[in-house]
Amino acid sequence: MKFGICNEIFQDWNDIGRTIGYVKEAGYDGLEIAPFTLAQYVTDIPASVREDVVKRAAGADLDILGIHWILAKTEGFHLTDPDADVRKRTAQYLKDLAHFCGDVGGKVMVFGSPKQRNLKPGVDREQGLEYAMEVLGEALPVCEERDVTICMEPLAPEETNFCKSAAETVDLIERIDHPQLNLLLDVKAMTAETDDRPQVIRQYAHYLDHFHANDPNLKGPGFGDVDFGPIFEALKEVDYDGYVSVEVFNFDDGPETIATKSLEYMKRFV
Repeated sequence: MKFGICNEIFQDWNDIGRTIGYVKEAGYDGLEIAPFTLAQYVTDIPASVREDVVKRAAGADLDILGIHWILAKTEGFHLTDPDADVRKRTAQYLKDLAHFCGDVGGKVMVFGSPKQRNLKPGVDREQGLEYAMEVLGEALPVCEERDVTICMEPLAPEETNFCKSAAETVDLIERIDHPQLNLLLDVKAMTAETDDRPQVIRQYAHYLDHFHANDPNLKGPGFGDVDFGPIFEALKEVDYDGYVSVEVFNFDDGPETIATKSLEYMKRFV
């Protein structure tokens, strides 16, 4: 099991090199990148920036483990849109994201982005699944080419109306049945699951390829009421050997405190 952290925590630094250096110094194994921290559109991130990320990560002996918030800050993309042109653009953009992820050495591409997957009025779940299968199915060959896995993230019903549980998300994964499409579980999002978090981990371990650590209070692990002991016990029980990556939404404590205290807390359980 390895530990990562998401780079938007450090976005005010406006310096990916400084972020990489600090994350390594703090004791993490990898960094997860939100593309919008580098440019609004991933297609606007030049080769020179991609190469610099690789060079700096290699110099620090830190993995760039993957990317997330892949459609944040963008316009014109949507996974379940009834407009075929929108779906086509979205599939192409997912290919562009896969190329970026591969270019910087990442292996995981997290699909959260609730606003860009919500079912629109008049689109039922079955039709939404068909649209999503079309878009993802077109992008997955490029993911395979770049050795990148799309990890679909179940999100709570208050955030989205599509893939709003692990069961619904695995249904989509099973329908597509492609080795480059798997599951991400997120501690905050699992609050809405019927079963407790350890049971969800055990039930869907076969599909689990990435894990986000946070608290329902939007802060890091150990900053709220969630006991991560049983969560890590379940991860160890199912022999999870991927990344546990810190993703927070409340930055009030500051990047250094968030990073160091989150890792100190999680390492109690491994």
